[in-house]
Amino acid sequence: AMQKAVVKNMEWANSVPTYIVSRAITTDELDALYQQVKPKGVTMSALLAKAVGLTLAKHPLVNAAYAPDGIKYNADVNVAMAVAMPDGGLITPVLKNADKNDLYSIGRSWKDLVSRAMEKKLSPDEYTTGTFTISNLGMFGVSSFVSILPPNTGAILAVAASTPTAVLQKNGMMGMVKQMTVTITCDHRHIYGADAAAFLKDLADLIENDTNALLL
Repeated sequence: AMQKAVVKNMEWANSVPTYIVSRAITTDELDALYQQVKPKGVTMSALLAKAVGLTLAKHPLVNAAYAPDGIKYNADVNVAMAVAMPDGGLITPVLKNADKNDLYSIGRSWKDLVSRAMEKKLSPDEYTTGTFTISNLGMFGVSSFVSILPPNTGAILAVAASTPTAVLQKNGMMGMVKQMTVTITCDHRHIYGADAAAFLKDLADLIENDTNALLL
């Protein structure tokens, strides 16, 4: 049944005009924050959900879905995150109000959702109500990838591994930082390239320069 649902979703995505935009994001600040909150039970998934939630709150169009009679704006920012099931297949538990809930409660919710997802005990409301999806394959070391748009949403973000990268620093010298490539797949019927680029710019700015906002 799960495999049938996955195939149906892919067929839906085939009928939608989508495009992708990628951006490299330096993760040194995020990695440092992760080391700080990891002992308190916060995973990198929870950190990414919070960062994306805060950014979506500033970009309602990216959090919206296309509808035949116009654009369906969502009142809530509900971030779904793809989780691979042990017996194959995929499920997308939803962190509701990821922009408003604090990082530690997001961390607790995520732990609970994943453990119940593995036991197949999630109610449909807990995996079908996402307004935006994150697919994180960073733990597998992939350099970049593209995700297929889930039904009734406007965008999905593919997060690749963070790897040491040589960059030109502000002082004009070369230096090493850790960077990850994120790739957003968008529904072109209502989200234009400039909208996607602006969303990624704000997400990068938050992760690179304002990680304290994730703790508020």
